[in-house]
Amino acid sequence: MGGARDVGWVAAGLVLGAGACYCLYRLTRGRREARQPRLRPSRSAEDLTDGSYDEGLNAEQLQKLLYLLESTEDPALTERALVTLGNNAAFSANQIVIRELGGIPIVGNMINSPNYSIKEKALNALNNLSVNVENQEIIKVYVNQVCEDVVFSGPLNSAVQMAGLRLLTNMTVTNDHQHMLNSYITDFFHMLLAGNGSTKVQVLKLLLNLSENPAMTEQLFSAQVDSSFLSLYDTQVAKEILLRVLTLFQNLNNCIKMDGHSALKSPFSFPKGSLFSLLYGQECAQKMQALVHHPDVDVKEKVVIIT
Repeated sequence: MGGARDVGWVAAGLVLGAGACYCLYRLTRGRREARQPRLRPSRSAEDLTDGSYDEGLNAEQLQKLLYLLESTEDPALTERALVTLGNNAAFSANQIVIRELGGIPIVGNMINSPNYSIKEKALNALNNLSVNVENQEIIKVYVNQVCEDVVFSGPLNSAVQMAGLRLLTNMTVTNDHQHMLNSYITDFFHMLLAGNGSTKVQVLKLLLNLSENPAMTEQLFSAQVDSSFLSLYDTQVAKEILLRVLTLFQNLNNCIKMDGHSALKSPFSFPKGSLFSLLYGQECAQKMQALVHHPDVDVKEKVVIIT
């Protein structure tokens, strides 16, 4: 009996000892794991579009995303991939990486999609990519298509139209590609008058870019513009629009006054109904006189400079 009890106590001691060793092992392992961060597992291309990846993608992941855009026929997945790519294109380093991976034509081809939502996401991505001047040299091949198939053919005031306008605005920040819009200037003025407040502001941003370039002055003055354009100089017009149409007038005035800008046509050579004839006509002069008494200081300062 005594021997059996001894054996029982030994067995119990072994169990307790083993338990203590396991607890010590778990404790030391937990400390090691706390000190060593876990490696993030590699993610598939589809996983990269789920919106949970809050850090900028690396070159390998961007390449996966571009391959996905080329290979998938799922519209929803295409949209998510374009959104992810567009968000990453907001980083200057990624703008270069995407170009070097041949990504710009892949995104540009998405403009051909009959799906307006895919067009919009592609244009948004190109817009972010166009911040890089070298990227603009590739993106410029899509300017005419954006004008004809999106901006002037898409639904008025739509998200896809606004995305196209934003891209064209970015592409005209410098003078390099502004000439590509020469044949569309009259159309932009038509859109300015037909569009809602947001569309008006975006079109004016584009026209202001053009108006700062003396080489574009004659094209702008020659544009056929409906006389209702002058209603944008009324006192009750929203300030964000009124200030921009006044700045447009001011920029064009400045271009005329610039030394050496002798290529401008004689005032008499601009046809009736042109922007020139509207801005320098009697009705516009009367509107400028009325705006001198505008309650907003910024508006009054602009008018004083113009007149």
